[in-house]
Amino acid sequence: MLIESLLAYAHFVAILTLVVFITSEAALCRPEWMNAAVVRRLARVDVIYMMAAMAVLATGFARTYWGAKGFEWYWHQPLLHLKLTLFVVVGLMSIGPTRAFISWRKALDASGALPAEAEVRKVRRMIMVQAHLVVLIPLAAVLLARGVWTH
Repeated sequence: MLIESLLAYAHFVAILTLVVFITSEAALCRPEWMNAAVVRRLARVDVIYMMAAMAVLATGFARTYWGAKGFEWYWHQPLLHLKLTLFVVVGLMSIGPTRAFISWRKALDASGALPAEAEVRKVRRMIMVQAHLVVLIPLAAVLLARGVWTH
């Protein structure tokens, strides 16, 4: 029971960290706030967001292997596959903003140029879609934990 509790705790902390940093990206990525410090901060926040995503994935897999219900139960559940699919979709969607942050930082370092307003709005829109999809993952988790639609 202690291991299950510690695995759940680690997973929750990773999820909360991910949510904090995707929210930070959404808050910072605004045309009216864009300046050199924000460009640099977005690149750093994005790295932490990526690390948090890896921690969510690692702790989630750990829960399926060492958790109370076990590997066989989890991996035969459609809701687990829904969670993973949503997670992968969000991860793939995060590539665009990550590439933008890197290019913005390079342009800033090379010439002092800030990103165009239209580009910032486009990237923010992608971040907001990710943030809204991330909210669905815990819903699938709660349903799974309560035995809804399980085999």
